[in-house]
Amino acid sequence: MRREPADALQLDEQGAVTLAELMERSGLAEEVLRELVACGALDPLEPEARAWTFTAHCVVVARTASRLQRDFELDPHALAVVLSFAERIDALEEELRRLRALLPR
Repeated sequence: MRREPADALQLDEQGAVTLAELMERSGLAEEVLRELVACGALDPLEPEARAWTFTAHCVVVARTASRLQRDFELDPHALAVVLSFAERIDALEEELRRLRALLPR
């Protein structure tokens, strides 16, 4: 995937972003982000809080969702499914790398 200069955001892994910041950084509308939370694709740090905050990882997920929505015109439910598949693929690729590192050369 081709990276844009805007993708090179400074993200503090320990920090948190508000819903408004997530909207700004991802380009997604509030309704879409709320649907992604409802579908389990995004997890606020405190789901019961009046004002949601998210981890830096959620910014990456939301930006990916934004690109998928723009490129494939997916609705929030389809975005959640595709994001779930992408996360699973990433986990499997990491496991494959780890297992390959254990093989004798």
